[in-house]
Amino acid sequence: MKTLKTLMQNFGIVGAGGAGFPSYAKLAEGANLLLINGSECEPLLYTDYIILKNELSLVISGISTVLSHTGIAKAQIAIKEHTAKRLGLEDNDRLAENIFVKALPDVYPIGDEISLIYEATGRLVKPGKLPITEGVIVYNVETMYNLGRAVRFNEPVTKKWLTVGGAVESPVVIKVPIGARVADIFKELDIRLEDGYTVLDGGPSMGKVINPSTYSVTKTTKGILILPDDSQAILSKKMNTKMAIARAETACCQCTRCTDMCPRNMLGYPLEPHKMVRTAMGAVEAMPMSVLSATLCCGCGICESLACSQGISPRAVIENYKGLLAKERLRFNLDGEYSVRPEREYRMVPYEKWMSMLGVTKFDKIAEFGGEINSFSRVEIPLSQHIGAPSAVAIADGAMVGEGELIAMPADGLSLPQHASISGRATLGINKIIIDKVR
Repeated sequence: MKTLKTLMQNFGIVGAGGAGFPSYAKLAEGANLLLINGSECEPLLYTDYIILKNELSLVISGISTVLSHTGIAKAQIAIKEHTAKRLGLEDNDRLAENIFVKALPDVYPIGDEISLIYEATGRLVKPGKLPITEGVIVYNVETMYNLGRAVRFNEPVTKKWLTVGGAVESPVVIKVPIGARVADIFKELDIRLEDGYTVLDGGPSMGKVINPSTYSVTKTTKGILILPDDSQAILSKKMNTKMAIARAETACCQCTRCTDMCPRNMLGYPLEPHKMVRTAMGAVEAMPMSVLSATLCCGCGICESLACSQGISPRAVIENYKGLLAKERLRFNLDGEYSVRPEREYRMVPYEKWMSMLGVTKFDKIAEFGGEINSFSRVEIPLSQHIGAPSAVAIADGAMVGEGELIAMPADGLSLPQHASISGRATLGINKIIIDKVR
């Protein structure tokens, strides 16, 4: 296992599903199941689908590497039922020795790690605990693809697969150098951003608003979506947080619907959004321990976009509390007995319903593979593309570097290196390394 950890770290392999946790740090003793998340939790994203369709052998290679180095007996690739049908697969299909398909219901947010583990295995990770406590290690499809390339071709992570979709004529999944600027991607794809539209890194539910003129692709970018400003997906992201919190404290009628629909609450977690909403901010600042369960929220947004009939955002309140708890380095980690609520299966949100609530149904077109684009003349590679300490610069300002060359070392503690995604001259920027092709 130590050899695999070293390989994963040296090649800069990080959780490609969006969270950015260094993959080597997930390896631990006690696992008996490797669960590969290909559920594509968010609407409009087709990255994992295209990887599985076009590069399944490399994904299998990565999975087999983990199994052989860890002694884990079995792996499951978890995908939604509609993805399985598109790939011509069925539940429990055997893809390779000890590697099987697990078909999941078409509901949101099935890609949330805790929900995924329960739905795929029946195992409930206790609140505040890690999946390894239930004998499970979870990786994303693209993470295993990257490991497969590392083993087969001795390649570090320098490319990113991502969906470019939303309000575009034809959504595509493309492969680009890490650090490629979004503006340059739009130019290559002949996409013009019109007034009244916003660009997201990620999905319409949990993605973040970005400025395409300055933003660059990272190892965790799953998709670049263009959506209209008047869609619920964008309105919820552009709300005034202070006003939303103030309004929540006074307008909530305590109907409990946000709690009744909360996916984590349905799993038996002691997270009750309706109580969070009515907790006075001053009291929380004085006694942050009183809202420890806020750290159990996965940020799916069901409480905000579907459950609440008063236009309140429990998610905004909880996110604010999570920020306060993070500053105090506090998180929920209490022992106890927890059980899944019997009504859970009747309160799961159908995928189609969720897209409708976000106002993105008309943009849901199956993406095609648009190929690999290597014509970028500049990339901007952040030193922090992962959870943990930023990478430490390992080259001089103005140095000539080749594609795949080490340009930043892992720092002490939890950290990863960075590698050049194109060849050219490197310039040291603020918290990033810029590489320009030399003409």
